Amino acid sequence: MTNDHPMRYRRFGRTNLRMPVLSAGFMRCMHGWQDLPLADIPRAGQANLEAVVHRALALGITHLETARDYGTSERQLGRLLPELPRDSFLIQTKVQPVADPAVFTAHVLDSLARLNLQRVDLLAIHGINDHRTLWYACRPQGCLAAARRLQAEGWIGHIGFSGHGDTEVILAAVRHEGDSGFDYLNIHWYYIFQRHWSAIAEADARDMGVFIISPTDKGGMLQAPPPLLVELSRPLSPMQFNGLFCLASSEVDTMSIGAATPADFDAHLAMLTHLDRAAEISEPIDRRWRQVMQATTGHERPDALWDLLPAWETTPGYINLPFTIWLDNLARGWGMQEYAWSRYRGMGQDIPWVPGNTAAELDRFDLTRVFRNSSLDPHEIIEYVRQAHGRLVGGW
Repeated sequence: MTNDHPMRYRRFGRTNLRMPVLSAGFMRCMHGWQDLPLADIPRAGQANLEAVVHRALALGITHLETARDYGTSERQLGRLLPELPRDSFLIQTKVQPVADPAVFTAHVLDSLARLNLQRVDLLAIHGINDHRTLWYACRPQGCLAAARRLQAEGWIGHIGFSGHGDTEVILAAVRHEGDSGFDYLNIHWYYIFQRHWSAIAEADARDMGVFIISPTDKGGMLQAPPPLLVELSRPLSPMQFNGLFCLASSEVDTMSIGAATPADFDAHLAMLTHLDRAAEISEPIDRRWRQVMQATTGHERPDALWDLLPAWETTPGYINLPFTIWLDNLARGWGMQEYAWSRYRGMGQDIPWVPGNTAAELDRFDLTRVFRNSSLDPHEIIEYVRQAHGRLVGGW
């Protein structure tokens, strides 16, 4: 830990773990997405991941997090972690829920073998994103019950979940009480996307730890921000402004920093020097962001119409009207075209954080009937979405 940028720590809900407000995520610094034997991983790639671990620990970032689905990440960490003092770090891995709890159990034990550890401090059921995965995890004798058995046997410490889907599903998991419920959650929530606040507030009320997933990349690809946001965010960077926004909420305990190199922690550590005056330094930045969005789109927030629009599950063709308008507003209002394009291209491919379909088939369906209980003019919205689709696939 340096004197210039001391790490901060918060109690991680009912786990009572001393959690650094920055966690080190091991997706971007891994060798690749395909699981490989250690012998096939280049020496330079392994050296970089180990350098990221050592840099994190030196900065007081004592929480390391990975997942079974992160390619070579678990195996690469397993090469180093046994060489470190076991009390010098907390380790979380994440394993997807499946229909057969015995298979889930086997996957958890295999992840432990990959990590070369006898026990992980935190296990998240990875991706409770819809009612199917919610059922796999929370049904009687499901994956949560299997995880509790592994906990009783000493293989894992605290049990949480990650959710990438609709707030309704995340709230159902937060409220689940069978098999002692969940101890914490990993969730998407950022300045540009505040839809899941109710889940965070309820989790905090239940004394669950709250972990924010990928605030830099999923929070707007802020590692390479548009010039407009660079100007609007001074004296901070957009990435630092977003980090302060997340950590200014006492309900949030930590957020993941997906470092590709050891130097990627530096800007986040510098951001922490402003944490005690987060409201003071963030308020004028927030005001500028809102003013520009208002001037461009007619609304201060990119999701201003979200709650007035029909859910994608009830819309013909599963067209996600709220998501499409949100992305279009991000691009028009804040210059986030690359982010909007990348997310829009992912729709229709069963990716939880870009749910539903694009408006490519908009004219095949009569959408007016789903606006019967809305104060919005359906014809205006449909035309708006048609134009937004053109921008999101054809450019500005």
